[in-house]
Amino acid sequence: MMIGKRLADELNKQINIELFAAYQYFSMAAYCEAKSLDGFASWMKVQAQEELSHALKIYDYLIDRGATVTMLAIEQPKVKFNSVLDAFQTALKNEEDLGTRFNELSEIAREEKDNITYSFLKWFLDEQVEEVALVSSVIDKLKLIGDNGYGLLMLSNELGQRQPEPTAE
Repeated sequence: MMIGKRLADELNKQINIELFAAYQYFSMAAYCEAKSLDGFASWMKVQAQEELSHALKIYDYLIDRGATVTMLAIEQPKVKFNSVLDAFQTALKNEEDLGTRFNELSEIAREEKDNITYSFLKWFLDEQVEEVALVSSVIDKLKLIGDNGYGLLMLSNELGQRQPEPTAE
């Protein structure tokens, strides 16, 4: 059973949104590296890799459902940040927007009575809850640290220990 055109088009847009999210995380990683905050940069790169894996997951799903994958231009991400906190607040907005977008995609799947796609999207909905909580936790810590350079370095070192998740297929 092929996926409907509207839903396929929206999922193609979602691939682009995921690629943009990865691009944004790479931009934030570059900012952190320029500030010699390698742990924060490493954390951002892990996030970028997750967004790339999400794009690939949707890409594969569209192929499996017999739809055409259309690659769209990727918008330039924000490249200037006032602080690490600013970068993480940008990340939080991005993750919240992704959650909203997956809610919208789920609604379209329900409208089209495409329970297969609805089931596929459930994983992303659950993932966004985790992502928002994770970024929010870092923001809370950054607010506690404030301008304390030592605290910033400690948190950077802590976040730098994060390893990419094994890919689940």
